[in-house]
Amino acid sequence: MPEALITVSALVKTYGMGDALVHALAGVDLSITAGEFVAVMGPSGSGKTTFMNIIGCLDRPTSGEYRLQDEAVQALSDDRLAQIRNRSIGFVFQNFNLLPGQTALQNVELPLLYAGAADRLSPAREALERVGLSDRAHHRPTELSGGQQQRVAIARALVLNPALILADEPTGNLDLHTGKEIIDLLKELNVESGVTVISATHDLKMIDVSDRIVHIRDGKVERIERREDIELEVGALGGEEH
Repeated sequence: MPEALITVSALVKTYGMGDALVHALAGVDLSITAGEFVAVMGPSGSGKTTFMNIIGCLDRPTSGEYRLQDEAVQALSDDRLAQIRNRSIGFVFQNFNLLPGQTALQNVELPLLYAGAADRLSPAREALERVGLSDRAHHRPTELSGGQQQRVAIARALVLNPALILADEPTGNLDLHTGKEIIDLLKELNVESGVTVISATHDLKMIDVSDRIVHIRDGKVERIERREDIELEVGALGGEEH
């Protein structure tokens, strides 16, 4: 049985709003195995962004435990968290977050630069080739379409061969056709390299490539669905795919 890459237990995150406490997460329990593709879905304000920030070591829980590759993350130093973010997690954002003055190749090189890698050029070129953009290596973001910019962002996320890719609304700024291409690319990389992908999304097309769909509401896991169960249910109803 595949080992758990991520385990969260009784995860709570509260924020002070004046005299009131807001429970962004209210006791989340979840385990994600290495190599899974998981979609995290829920309405705005459900807590999925807070959950993703904690999983990405960008924020700390108020209480509860988060283990990544069997390391208890919640009590680690800031330096160790930065190291994990750099080496173990690749990030893909809705707004791409590319440096406008840098070429595609230079943007992909950034994690290697922060990691102190002696050779940055070869891995960055290889990562761009994996996402089908080797011919755009010397173009700046303003010279690329939205879909191409997101491919550069995915190449940057992959360049250090992380165990985990966190994609926060990766199709949110893309048209339907381009969004589908990005979803298919993420799934292709998940299958080929075995990298675990967790995507916070409103895009129902993400369901078609996800092993599990985690629904979050009011800071709690409302339910977890497996794709094959959804396909069986749709088939029994005589419905169409998403």
